[in-house]
Amino acid sequence: MQCLLAGSMLMAFRGYWRSYSSKVNLKKLRPMILKRIENRAKDYPMHGMIPVAEEVLKARELLFQGVSTLLKLFPVLACKFCPEVYIGEKGHLIQTCCGYKRIGKNRVHEWVHGGLKDILVPVEAFHLHYMFQGVIKHQQRFDFERVPAVVELCMQAGVDLPDKNLNSGSLTADEFYGSVSGIESLSDDDLRVIANGTLRAWETLRSGVKKLLLVYPAKVCKYCPEVHVGPSGHRARLCGVFRYESWHGSHFWTKAKVDDLVPPKIVWRRRPQDPIMLLNEGRNYYGHAPAVVDLCSQAGAIVPSKYSCMMKVSGLPGSIRV
Repeated sequence: MQCLLAGSMLMAFRGYWRSYSSKVNLKKLRPMILKRIENRAKDYPMHGMIPVAEEVLKARELLFQGVSTLLKLFPVLACKFCPEVYIGEKGHLIQTCCGYKRIGKNRVHEWVHGGLKDILVPVEAFHLHYMFQGVIKHQQRFDFERVPAVVELCMQAGVDLPDKNLNSGSLTADEFYGSVSGIESLSDDDLRVIANGTLRAWETLRSGVKKLLLVYPAKVCKYCPEVHVGPSGHRARLCGVFRYESWHGSHFWTKAKVDDLVPPKIVWRRRPQDPIMLLNEGRNYYGHAPAVVDLCSQAGAIVPSKYSCMMKVSGLPGSIRV
């Protein structure tokens, strides 16, 4: 009896392991996979999402125009050694500079004049000829043009853009829109209209990109800000985090979100109850805001209530000791 039980258990375990030791022949499945990809490509672009993509591009253009106009009146400072940005005449004294590797951390920032790219962070991606084309290999990285990721997303959504407009927004404000004259003579009401329109364009851009990402896939590297718009990431070995690893800088792709394509660029915000220059001792009391929101609020725009918690509008000033 014991021999029969041992034999049955042995056969059961053999069957268990045998069921998981079978290998899948990918060569036989390759035609079926390619056929499914080809059939899936017939569903794109979705005609219902084309108006959304067109609205995103229009909002993006208005956003660049509005920010470039406001930068003529409101100074922007950028740290010389880290990505920190501050909107104001003088930079803050909060010790959050990460600096270079050989410089100590948590130091006071060294401020220089900033520009459009410090407020609207450029995010570029490879421009694909069509959505479901083959994966870009490392040796093919110079065969594909780099364009703004939002523009690439809208083109894959069905918007037809001329080649000259592919790199729109990758230049400075004066190079892209030309020098704006007569800004100093604008009244407060005119400036408030520009600020409110710029803030609406910012919200429209982010909400539109969020809708497009529900339909069209986009990838972002887990360890660097590289973005790829398409069903699968490219194979260009450009990730510096893995330069000492065995796969020689290959990206680790995850699903992209709105902040990956349209970075909010969070900055410290000075409230009316705060001192003229933000001090390091009051950093726990000061609020934050996206750079575009802070810029528009200083110009008189009405900020949506969803930013109130981040901005700490009714919070205590930093000079109070509790």
